[in-house]
Amino acid sequence: MFIQIIQGKCRDAEQVHRLSDEWRETMGPTAEGWLGGTYGITDDGEFVGVVRFESREAAARNSTKPEQGAWFQRMKACFDGEVTFHDCDDAMMFLDGGSDDAGFVQVVQGRVADPRRFRSFMEQPMDALHEQRPEIIGGTIAIEPDGWFTETVAFRSEAEARAGEVTPMPEDARQAWEEQMAAMSDLRYLDLHAPWFASAMRKESMA
Repeated sequence: MFIQIIQGKCRDAEQVHRLSDEWRETMGPTAEGWLGGTYGITDDGEFVGVVRFESREAAARNSTKPEQGAWFQRMKACFDGEVTFHDCDDAMMFLDGGSDDAGFVQVVQGRVADPRRFRSFMEQPMDALHEQRPEIIGGTIAIEPDGWFTETVAFRSEAEARAGEVTPMPEDARQAWEEQMAAMSDLRYLDLHAPWFASAMRKESMA
């Protein structure tokens, strides 16, 4: 799986949402290798789009379509300053992945000292996490070669997510997580209080 992260300071949130819906309805059905995406705007106006494709090659072929370029020029006009892109070949989903059913999504960005170790940690069975934190539906992780990463965590609701944050973890899980946190730096937490989604399998929703 390949993930592209799109970010920028948004000055017209309603138009961004409308254009996202338009893309889903008019170009999504023919977008080669498109799997879905998670989208939202933070309280301070930062748009985040985490878009999943089968491969980098499929995403690149889609980006060369004239209609894609014309659509993006309209989308770009909704932003102040540059829109940034991060392309990640090292990408995965955990638990139920980028769920269209989430009521709240937290995006975590930062850098890990050892990308391979981080991925190995996240690939472990998560039965214990699912049992202890049932409000976590799933999520995605995209890692660049230099260790920069973007993680999305989909929750059933923000209220449940906040309650889960203060739930004590079992000692072994706590120690393992603290070890991972110690290897992270430059962390940012971007809360998407009103996320929207789309998926290739569910055209009625944009994941």
